[in-house]
Amino acid sequence: MRNFLVAGLIQNETIVKVDSIPLDYVAVSNVPHSIFSGIGGAAYNEALALSALGNKVDFLTMIGENDKKSMVNPPESEVILNTDFILPVLDTLPSSVVLYDKERNQQRFKDRKNASSAVYPLEIFEERARLADMVVLTNAAFCKNFLNTAKKMNKKIAVNFREYREETMDFNGAFMEEADIIYISDSHIVDASDSFIQSLSKKYDPEIIIMGQGAKGLIIYSKQNDILAHYNTVKTNKVVNTVGAGNA
Repeated sequence: MRNFLVAGLIQNETIVKVDSIPLDYVAVSNVPHSIFSGIGGAAYNEALALSALGNKVDFLTMIGENDKKSMVNPPESEVILNTDFILPVLDTLPSSVVLYDKERNQQRFKDRKNASSAVYPLEIFEERARLADMVVLTNAAFCKNFLNTAKKMNKKIAVNFREYREETMDFNGAFMEEADIIYISDSHIVDASDSFIQSLSKKYDPEIIIMGQGAKGLIIYSKQNDILAHYNTVKTNKVVNTVGAGNA
């Protein structure tokens, strides 16, 4: 068992399964079992996954002042998250609508409310980070304040960027520079995936880069092993609850 600190936003999330993106206009689409609602976000997914693997997870996030912490542990939950570090400091919880198609392409609509200007107490992060083997962050605005502290503590830092866009690098560059492990998707990447990962590794020198490619699988780069490997998507007939598949 390892100790992880996971930090990022959670959100009310509605996920809609569609045939293809972009959508053709249809006034009403009546498709059974195509709309899922619940709590979601990249940090939430990561906290659940790491807990399910038997690790101890401190989950640092913020909810609305009228929300209940128990929302992260709905009655059907098989994994129960520690809610000690979920703070009710937002005006209201962010919201997101995610369209996804058969090729696992996604289109997202986000309303972050006042989360972009909210601040999470650094002293709580410092206290929990001292006990962590790794700090796992999203690139949410409040997580940027944690980078220098985590680095001074010599903590390994993993960052989920979701998308790479040149126009966001004034903000995201600081995360890239400090991250030991980078996760991105191939959305909006014009260059060939392999060459893009190689250029990213030269510029920021992370230990590991993981690039999600939707239905195509993913690519993993490892500096230590000097590998750049592609892994195909695993096909399964198992029904998976897709609520929480989005990122914040």
